[in-house]
Amino acid sequence: MTYRTIRQRLLLSTGSSVIMGLLLAAAASSQASAPNYTSSYSSSAAGKTSSTSPRPTSFQTHFWEALVLEPQDAWSSLRSSFQWQDKLLSPKAQSRVDEWIEHYRASPQNIVAITERATPWLAWITQQVSERGLPGEIALIPFVESSFDPSARSHLGAAGLWQFMPRTGDALGLVRNGNYDGRLDVVTSTEAALNYLEMQADEWYEGDLMLSLAAYNAGAGTVNRARQQAHNQGLAGEYWDLSLPHETMQYIPKLKAIATIINDPEQYGVSLPDIHPDPAFAKVQLAQPVSLAQASQLLNINQSALAELNPGLLNGSIDPNSVQTLLVPDEVDTQVLAQLSQPGSSTLASANAADIHRVENGDSLSAIAARYNLDQQDLIRWNALERPEMLQPGQLISLSGR
Repeated sequence: MTYRTIRQRLLLSTGSSVIMGLLLAAAASSQASAPNYTSSYSSSAAGKTSSTSPRPTSFQTHFWEALVLEPQDAWSSLRSSFQWQDKLLSPKAQSRVDEWIEHYRASPQNIVAITERATPWLAWITQQVSERGLPGEIALIPFVESSFDPSARSHLGAAGLWQFMPRTGDALGLVRNGNYDGRLDVVTSTEAALNYLEMQADEWYEGDLMLSLAAYNAGAGTVNRARQQAHNQGLAGEYWDLSLPHETMQYIPKLKAIATIINDPEQYGVSLPDIHPDPAFAKVQLAQPVSLAQASQLLNINQSALAELNPGLLNGSIDPNSVQTLLVPDEVDTQVLAQLSQPGSSTLASANAADIHRVENGDSLSAIAARYNLDQQDLIRWNALERPEMLQPGQLISLSGR
């Protein structure tokens, strides 16, 4: 039984006990407080006989209204954190949003495909956004930026869910080297993106997150000049007042449109995938190098599942000198995770050493393949190597794909 299944059963058990206790309390309160009515009474004024029932107590009246149930899925959690859905826009601004609603409605299969890709990430990102008190709509920025593809790369060099350019990523402390690209790491890039949005909103826009989002897309200089121009025209200088590059003019309308559809998918004929309200992964802090092939063998999970959760690992292994956190599916054995987290763990040493090659100075993939009489393409596939020509000393290479 997985952690998630156990948790669901505990919640159901606990919730049922609480509800039953409250119902019993309500019944006791009703009996204690109800006056001693007879089954009928005689009205001297009307001469009629009527049946009466005890009046409900205020506890009973408000019981179901006060009972707050835990969100059933990630979508309900997300909807509860939306802050922009009830804000009225000018007819001109609303028409810009409506155009994108119709655009998305015309291809519901695209929304389904993108939200399917969001499945591992949505609950966790929503959680991070909510903990900061930010509008839940911000959790959907990866929908607009990368179609929720952590490995997405633009022709201009932007990368990851949040599409950071190299220089922006460097400025925000996202490590990039031959083994690792922090822009592709969902955990680190999400933290950087939310920090960046809050920082810009506070520094330039009196906390206005829509203006900060525009600056996220077009740069603060472009937005600041557009605001000055709007002020010169007697306008307030809000996002909807600005004349910006075409892509930035569409940025917030796209975000608002997809949030509107997700807020009421049935109205727009969209079916969303089931996503659990809890994050789909656990974070393991590692003190020693490990390859994805080795970790998958130790944890008894598919290597491709690990690779999908850790797209920032360019060469299929984690080096604590660059990054210490490995993401794993949340149902893996917690005892093994605890052992992996210990310095000098014997768990890693117990893995089949014959299946692993540690890269040394001067090693090349072709030389490793020849040494073990293997196909070079197999090594690339087994280790999810995006840059096979850039092996690093100490990197672990799986020789079997297990």
